[in-house]
Amino acid sequence: MPHDLTNPPKVLENSSKLADYGRQTGCTVIHVPICFEKGHKEIADVPYGILAGVKAGEAFTNGEWGAAFSDLMIPKDGDLVVKGKSGLCGFESTNLDFLLRQKGIKNVVLGGFLTNCCVEVSSEDVIEAASDYYLIGPPLSIVHHA
Repeated sequence: MPHDLTNPPKVLENSSKLADYGRQTGCTVIHVPICFEKGHKEIADVPYGILAGVKAGEAFTNGEWGAAFSDLMIPKDGDLVVKGKSGLCGFESTNLDFLLRQKGIKNVVLGGFLTNCCVEVSSEDVIEAASDYYLIGPPLSIVHHA
């Protein structure tokens, strides 16, 4: 079903509210930003899928506005920021698993802005890292996996 563009979902506003609620209830909020060095040399010379568009458009270039956090999602005191994400998965090439284990986090609420892509791929790895996890996707529905 096509989205009603005259009344777009408030994804950033709702995500910010959810993160604030998590902080207020004692949850650790972990941000998993994606960024690439200038020239996107990390991506294959002949990329495919969504990463082809990322490379062609020079999206998410480290130090430029496209890799910056939205004002509504800037990490706050106590939040953690994952390092090393240069692909779709929040676990592969990052320190996310390390952070979860160091902090003793066993229950994970996983959400993001490309639910059918980055969140879905990351959910396959969270199964091994968490005892219990929830996926949040448009329109901010919650799917529980135990």
